[in-house]
Amino acid sequence: MSLRARLLLAFAYMLVLVIVALELPLALNLSRRVDAEIKSEAQGQAQLVAAGASGRLDDRAGLDSLVQRSARDLGGRVIVVDAQGDLVADSAQPGRSDAASYASRPEIARALDGRPSQGTRRSESLGEDLLFTAVPVVVKGRRAGAVRVTQSVDAVRREVRNDVIALIGVGVAVLLLGLAVAWFLAGSLAKPLRELASAARRVAGGDLDARAEVEGSTEQKEVAWAFNEMTGRLSATLRAQREFVANASHQLRTPLTGLRLRLEAAELKSREPEVKRELAAAEHETQRLARLLSELLMLAGERERPAPQPVDVGEAAAAACVRWEGPAQRSGHELQVDEGEPAEVAASVEDLAAMLDNLIENALNYSPPGTEVTIGWRADGSSVRIAVADQGAGIDQHERDRLFERFYRGEASRGGAPGTGLGLSVVEALANRWEGEVRIGNRPGGGALAELVLPAHRALPKPDPQLERALPGRG
Repeated sequence: MSLRARLLLAFAYMLVLVIVALELPLALNLSRRVDAEIKSEAQGQAQLVAAGASGRLDDRAGLDSLVQRSARDLGGRVIVVDAQGDLVADSAQPGRSDAASYASRPEIARALDGRPSQGTRRSESLGEDLLFTAVPVVVKGRRAGAVRVTQSVDAVRREVRNDVIALIGVGVAVLLLGLAVAWFLAGSLAKPLRELASAARRVAGGDLDARAEVEGSTEQKEVAWAFNEMTGRLSATLRAQREFVANASHQLRTPLTGLRLRLEAAELKSREPEVKRELAAAEHETQRLARLLSELLMLAGERERPAPQPVDVGEAAAAACVRWEGPAQRSGHELQVDEGEPAEVAASVEDLAAMLDNLIENALNYSPPGTEVTIGWRADGSSVRIAVADQGAGIDQHERDRLFERFYRGEASRGGAPGTGLGLSVVEALANRWEGEVRIGNRPGGGALAELVLPAHRALPKPDPQLERALPGRG
């Protein structure tokens, strides 16, 4: 999980805790407050209707107007009964003429007895819970009737629920706003680390001049400074090593050349077969040493890459076969070219020849006599794939990651296969030089397959002859 995601989760966790801690008591208090306000309003409205009905129980029209107005204000139902519990006025049925009796209703009975009451009960006819409020109507100190106000509890609960939903909406809005702020804040904290990781990847890719931006908090700046200091020291150390290898190789070339000349001269002067054999072996060792020095110079060289030129892959493969035809015959191998469509790569003739030489030599060294080594190629869009395949034992899975290490020689070299362990490293360095790559795996039918991928050369379009003639001063 990324640092930004971790910080975002931490911010979200804290925000949720704070919002819940604030809104849960507020929602509970709101529910109690609304319930208390509804009951208080119903109690007050019932008292108001009772005061208005006092002395007007015989005025049916006036009572109807009073209960309807009160019912609209409360959003419920208001009825007035006389001292016997008979209905006098009903907001649900204005002008009702029959005198229905409500004396059996407990809340009416208590109000007629002079005891106001308030509570909830289930109305089977309406199919919902009701909040009832009943108060007596007093005329000159005598109980002359009662007023009952009923309201739907569902409506009260709906109002409370709407208020709670509004609170939740505010909490969600605060959470989203907090997460947006946390997103940008976490991004600003993670940005220096991402740039440091990018610089580390560039250094790992070979760009020793890459440096991290010194920005962010004090701790982040300290890490960037330490990284840049480490990279600078690493760059200086690697450059010193390359210079040492290059200088040592250059210095060894002169005495090595002199040694080869002396061995050749001694071989010509000697008449003893045993001495000639030892001198020939010594000359062969000097040739191996010269090859090793050339490879070290190629790996340690700081020369600039020339401009890429179109190199014909077919011609390079044919030239490589000519160069290695003699060694292949002496080792009992057959060298074949599997010609593909004409293709050109953007590289240099010398570097492509060196890569092919190392791959062919590797295939000859690690495949048994009497087998074939095949060179083939094919264009693949913007790149060209050049393959060198043999019929040997193939590559062990555990060795694949180490094949391109310098001086590493695999299990097959223990049988006495020649080589310095630098050939594949040279191929990889030259392929990277031309923005290509090299891969080694196993063929489906057995044997190893080395695949060199290089960018294809894009030829410039030929100028239009008519356009050439139309240009001023042409044609």
